[in-house]
Amino acid sequence: MKHLLLLLAGLSLSGCVVGTLASTAVDVVTLPVRVASAGVDAATTSQSERDEKLGREIRKQDEARGRQWRLAWERCQKGEALPTDDCSVSPQR
Repeated sequence: MKHLLLLLAGLSLSGCVVGTLASTAVDVVTLPVRVASAGVDAATTSQSERDEKLGREIRKQDEARGRQWRLAWERCQKGEALPTDDCSVSPQR
């Protein structure tokens, strides 16, 4: 009876070991593919990433123009306008 239990325990555990070995083998085989894929993803830029970057650049430029315009308007209001300031344009709110 003891021998039968030991035999059954051994057989049931061998499936786990084989499954683990097979899983490890699959991981080892697919690892170079995953590494190469990650390298390609890091080296290339998708269209959506380019669009996001362009959008950020446009927003930064727009914010800078707005800041310069507000500073020019404040100088005009104080009577300290620079020769390049256009004081004829009023702020639009």
